[in-house]
Amino acid sequence: MKLTELIKNLTPLKINGKSDIGINKIEYDSRKVTQNDVFVAIRGYKTDGHKYIEQAVKNGAAAVIAEEHTENIKACEIIVDNTRRALSLAAATYYGEPAKKMKLIGVTGTNGKTTTTYLVKSVLEFTGHKVGLIGTNQNMIGNKVIPTEHTTPESLELQKLFADMVSEGAEYCIMEVSSHSLCLDRVYGIPFYIGAFTNLTQDHLDFHKTMDEYAKAKSILFTMCERAVVNADDDYVKTIIGNADCKIVKYGIDKKCDICAKNIKYNQRGVLFEVDTPFGNENIRLDIPGRFSVYNALCAIGICQGTGIGISDIAKALVLAKGVKGRAEVVNIPTDYTVMIDYAHTPDGLENIIKTVKGFAKGRVITVFGCGGDRDSAKRPKMGKIAGDLSDFCVVTSDNPRTEDPEAILKDILEGMKDVKADFTAICDRTDAIEYAMRHAKANDVIILAGKGHETYQILKDKTIHYDEREIVRDILAKINSEA
Repeated sequence: MKLTELIKNLTPLKINGKSDIGINKIEYDSRKVTQNDVFVAIRGYKTDGHKYIEQAVKNGAAAVIAEEHTENIKACEIIVDNTRRALSLAAATYYGEPAKKMKLIGVTGTNGKTTTTYLVKSVLEFTGHKVGLIGTNQNMIGNKVIPTEHTTPESLELQKLFADMVSEGAEYCIMEVSSHSLCLDRVYGIPFYIGAFTNLTQDHLDFHKTMDEYAKAKSILFTMCERAVVNADDDYVKTIIGNADCKIVKYGIDKKCDICAKNIKYNQRGVLFEVDTPFGNENIRLDIPGRFSVYNALCAIGICQGTGIGISDIAKALVLAKGVKGRAEVVNIPTDYTVMIDYAHTPDGLENIIKTVKGFAKGRVITVFGCGGDRDSAKRPKMGKIAGDLSDFCVVTSDNPRTEDPEAILKDILEGMKDVKADFTAICDRTDAIEYAMRHAKANDVIILAGKGHETYQILKDKTIHYDEREIVRDILAKINSEA
């Protein structure tokens, strides 16, 4: 590809050098640059790509896209006002504008994104469509799984994923769109067919600082889509759609909305409810428990109706939909108590899963939870308060401490538990904490292991270790049984 073709959708402030040259590929990591590549200098939070321009050229870069001039470099220099946006646009051009060759559906919000995307994928596939999925758990093309590192990949990798999906015949791509990706322009310039909003509760305030800024970040998606499906019951919905210039479909529970759930029945296997929609009414059954599952189903219904699928087919597909790994996932072990793994790592998420379990548990609810390091510390005492007030017993422990002292994180959580109703203990080692809960569980109790969910690793100060709670639970049970 010619460099002139690659940068056709950019608006350079200046071009220094010859742009009518052939280029190989695009890179934003100077270490990956090879002969005739284009290096895009990205300003990050830990480092600035402009510091590595000379190294990129030394490695063979034929052109550099940057926000400032670098003296004496032997490469064509394209100066732009925002290299993150330039990377997204150039990557789309490089891969042949793949997002325009599918119908792209983006789901944003604090909680429920993963489950909603899987529900939509299930409905689309039930009605005969090939679907790509991009999200927290994994990326998929049809049934093929592709590993993932971020909820929303960097724009270069994202466009490569889109291209792979197109080449394998995907008609739709359903993806989680994080607030980080919206702020950092990873999805800049992407034409979304439908954008959806699940809810907004406290999370990522280490990055966004305030809830209002967090909401504004989420709202960016709704300036990029043709149709919006939003949770009318959420307190931030007005901010979310404040600048939207598209058709808006609202969903909610027991209030006048475009899509409304009523006569809801909850049980330990799932939810049953009636849904009223502009295109007909139907009885819905979803085998995932909890009030939040009703909201996820309503969001999925709104999205799928936006693609033209009838409510009858949607209902048939949702009956067959399975839960997502790490979301209200019951570990299959031969005990008279239950161990459930859930990704809840926000105050709202923790409250939702505990209330859901309390709705069907015949015994006590025992919550094992912690909070991640290097993340929003303000939510720690709030989560302690919620767990302590709603559970029958709590074990406060470690999650992904990252560079922080795990004991200091526990201390923050315990600040919120001074006047809680439940008894609790603090055990820093997560495996020891899980073992304590299992050894003290009685018949019909439900142990909630909150925070890790689908993750099969733990991030410590100096390393990342393998840590799959399903394996941990089974190993602990084997140890307990061997002592009997």
